[in-house]
Amino acid sequence: MPKKAGMESWKKKRRQEHLEKKKYRYYIFCEGEQTEPQYFAGFKRLIEDNPIYRDMVLIEIEPCAAETMRVIGMAEKYVKKNKLQKGQIWCVYDKDSFPADDFNGVVLYAERLNKENPELHYHAAWSNECIEIWFLLHFAYYTSNNHRSQYISFLNDKFMELGIGKYQKNMKNIFDILMEKGDPRLAIRYAKRIINDGQGKTPTEIAPGTKVYELIEELIKYLPQKIKQRFEK
Repeated sequence: MPKKAGMESWKKKRRQEHLEKKKYRYYIFCEGEQTEPQYFAGFKRLIEDNPIYRDMVLIEIEPCAAETMRVIGMAEKYVKKNKLQKGQIWCVYDKDSFPADDFNGVVLYAERLNKENPELHYHAAWSNECIEIWFLLHFAYYTSNNHRSQYISFLNDKFMELGIGKYQKNMKNIFDILMEKGDPRLAIRYAKRIINDGQGKTPTEIAPGTKVYELIEELIKYLPQKIKQRFEK
């Protein structure tokens, strides 16, 4: 066997052994290439630094540069390519201006995939119109169905007020800002209230709204206790 092929085989085996040690596995597929991955990287960093859970939890973040149905399609391909049989697959995507059928279709497709393997569960962490509604809820209860530019304008004003400067889509420290300057506990509470008020409606009809909080509630289980308290009631 050529040396390079042998090394690749060894790496693959080591990675598989590493995977098998992880009891809890989260694969996060983000529509965006920077904003969402950088936000979730904050959770990944804290969990991997937590001596209680770092050897038990696997978090992989995959930027997709794709939208709605393409995100879950890429997640499905990743699962098949890597022969995953266990874990949680989270698709994080925005409504933006994409068709309602595509936006709502991710939820329906996830439900269909979940019937195939009870140990491999797909989730749709959608935001209508965009991830910025989740960020915004760290500062205020916001229910106005405005264009996404209005959410960004709100964040700009709030960040300027806090002395942070303008909000940018690719802020590397967005997780730290929301943790230190915002209130993650209230963000979860507000997001849940909006979803509860929209019971019976499709994701497209809940505007604004977001289910990103469902993924957050999963990840905070493994945070250091002092930080975890920032998210809990």
